[in-house]
Amino acid sequence: MRAPCAIVLVVLLACRPVIAEGLDPEAARRFVLGKLFTFTCFDGSRGAGRVYGDGSVIGTIQVRGSGPVHSVWLPAGTLKVKRENVCASLSAIPIEPCFDLTKTDAQSFRGSLAGVDTAYCDFTHLFSATGRKSPGLLSLDPMHDGGSH
Repeated sequence: MRAPCAIVLVVLLACRPVIAEGLDPEAARRFVLGKLFTFTCFDGSRGAGRVYGDGSVIGTIQVRGSGPVHSVWLPAGTLKVKRENVCASLSAIPIEPCFDLTKTDAQSFRGSLAGVDTAYCDFTHLFSATGRKSPGLLSLDPMHDGGSH
């Protein structure tokens, strides 16, 4: 239960602009959907994942940056647009947290809990060593290099 909640908070936490360009829901959709992003969060959590057009999420997370890496799958409809925010619907929590998204450069964005700029994650579009988009998920296990054995 803890990993799905954490990945949602991690997947879309951001608000405080660095080189800020606010992302409205449609701009966020174009910038994020289907792409593989790595993320690091204010609490040390890190991972990688993809958000799909149906609102589902598939990825990995290492909560607080230590301990086991968890694979996470959140079903269709987990992420949805409400007003000008992207919100998460999880049966494990009684509220639907919403997130502010800010593009920080051509390949990155910050997501923060709406109205709480200190609770954020930074996301970076992952490319392979050849410069092409990576087809798979990133492993956080230092003994696994993401499938290039």
